[in-house]
Amino acid sequence: MTFDRLVCAQCAGPVSEGRCPTCRATRARMEQEGGWSGISPATLIAALVALLAVILVVEHATA
Repeated sequence: MTFDRLVCAQCAGPVSEGRCPTCRATRARMEQEGGWSGISPATLIAALVALLAVILVVEHATA
């Protein structure tokens, strides 16, 4: 999940705005983690569909 969709339990504002110390700490921690945590589910599904399409094309070309 990305921090632009998270709502802070402390101030009830979006974490991406960093209204309170809790928001700012969470935003900093999520930015530090990086990696796969920032990938949205839609992007992941699109990548899997593209991979499946490539596999099917290669399989059809070698048959």
